Amino acid sequence: MPSPITKRNNVHIFGKGKQPMLFAHGFGCDQHMWRYLTPAFENDYKIILFDYVGSGHSDPAAYNVERYSSLQGYAMDVLEICEELKLSEVIFVGHSVSSMVGILAAIAKPEYFQHLILVGPSPCYINNGEYVGGFDRSDIEGMLETMEKNYIGWANFLAPNIMANPESPELAEELTQSFCATDPEIAKQFAEATFFSDNRHDLAKVTTPSLILQCSEDIIAPIEVGEYMRSALPRNSYRQMKATGHCPHMSAPEETIDLIKEYLTSAG
Repeated sequence: MPSPITKRNNVHIFGKGKQPMLFAHGFGCDQHMWRYLTPAFENDYKIILFDYVGSGHSDPAAYNVERYSSLQGYAMDVLEICEELKLSEVIFVGHSVSSMVGILAAIAKPEYFQHLILVGPSPCYINNGEYVGGFDRSDIEGMLETMEKNYIGWANFLAPNIMANPESPELAEELTQSFCATDPEIAKQFAEATFFSDNRHDLAKVTTPSLILQCSEDIIAPIEVGEYMRSALPRNSYRQMKATGHCPHMSAPEETIDLIKEYLTSAG
């Protein structure tokens, strides 16, 4: 029988290995979007998938506006899953905003984590002085206003631009449907927690070694953001991918798998 936490976050565990590999999805997504990657790792690792509260098939009754008003609330989800499952030496794989969630979790409880795999990470989405985040504050405010007024229209416009790869329209359609399946109010609150966050000052606190996977032509986390991460995050390996868009685990799974395996092999 599932525990309250594994039920809350719709946790699924499989794989033949002992070392845990915990996959954390991005904004507007769910655990199903890791399906192209997990087969490559399930023979060697214990795969753990979950949905953040408010996403996928998590328990909607567990959503708490105050807790999830910042990324710390999502980091608490990760840490509570690790504690519930008694995990150690975790390889954390986080997409997009989950990269910062994983960083916050690893700062709070470094003893849980062996490696952080950061797919399309950004510590701050808003341009600030010499820092290029990719958006002006007015851009984010306009996006949130559009979400409030016409959520379905917003999802249908933004998802294809995030996914890119127009030669695979089914991927953009899947992301659109995922956005549309999320409660609009919860999605707006998650978007605020994501796009108004600034975790640049947290990067220096990270002691867990990491892999940064930076996509090409990514409107959410442009190259300048990846280069900033490379310079500010201790003990990182940086790889600029051939993959375009913001979701290489879906649009370029082979390249993503190869780079993760190469990193884990070289890290011993």
